[in-house]
Amino acid sequence: MREKENQALLNQAIMDIQKNYERYELLRAVEDRRLPNRNQVKEIIKELRCVMFAGYMEQETCLQSNLDDYVAYKCSSAIHKLRELIAIALDCADQAGRSREELMQTAESISCRFATRIPILQELLLKDVQAGFDGDPAAKSREEVIFSYPGFFAIFVYRIAHELYVSKVPFVPRIMTEYAHSGTGIDINPGATIGEYFFIDHGTGVVIGETTEIGNNVKLYQGVTLGALSTRKGQLLANVKRHPTIGNNVTVYSNASILGGETVVGDNSTIGGGAFITSSVPENSRVNVGPTDPSGVNCLID
Repeated sequence: MREKENQALLNQAIMDIQKNYERYELLRAVEDRRLPNRNQVKEIIKELRCVMFAGYMEQETCLQSNLDDYVAYKCSSAIHKLRELIAIALDCADQAGRSREELMQTAESISCRFATRIPILQELLLKDVQAGFDGDPAAKSREEVIFSYPGFFAIFVYRIAHELYVSKVPFVPRIMTEYAHSGTGIDINPGATIGEYFFIDHGTGVVIGETTEIGNNVKLYQGVTLGALSTRKGQLLANVKRHPTIGNNVTVYSNASILGGETVVGDNSTIGGGAFITSSVPENSRVNVGPTDPSGVNCLID
């Protein structure tokens, strides 16, 4: 008897789910609403790591004698997969009713542009590797930073995703950075603008919002939030500068929060752990957590 009752409940649940599919189009991605595949995104990231750091990410040693062939194969494979993924993303987000041929031409153009940016990204990433090595006395080598540092992996994925973000590719950049987020605990929106020689130490809990601007030679520790003051207005704030600007040569220690689109941390400043900042900080400042004054500020600026 109980078995029949349970089966009846299951059948009713299935019917209710099917009704919801009929009522709410957003619940289903079928027919012409093909979505980018997350596993393909991961494959592309892995192949691009092989391209940019040849021999680091695979069991087989990359011999100098076949390095050119290896890079040519890996790069061609990654760009081909990226082109297909971009086309799917463009098709899914297309509001203009473009033909498949037009979408593929756009995807081809974006993927080719991205390919030309790979050497530039390599040079940027080498500076990030150097920042990681220089900034962490526990680092035994730059190779160790490349192999094992979660902060560097998050930065690596961000730099790829940002290139696609500025090319207005839908879905894919955010899937990429969320992949890195899931493995590292570091959440960098692909829309953020980050300068050279960037290092995230330890990293877990770091959040960098979409309109954040970060200068050169900036170091963040775990738990740092570069966020918005309030998101209660939701989509009304889309395309509005709502995250802070961090100048050059700035260090932000653990669990500090710097919030707001008008908030600027000046060059050569140091933000102490646990600081809560919602207004600008002058250049060459040192901000420490202090007793809360009547205005609600809990930091002391030297």
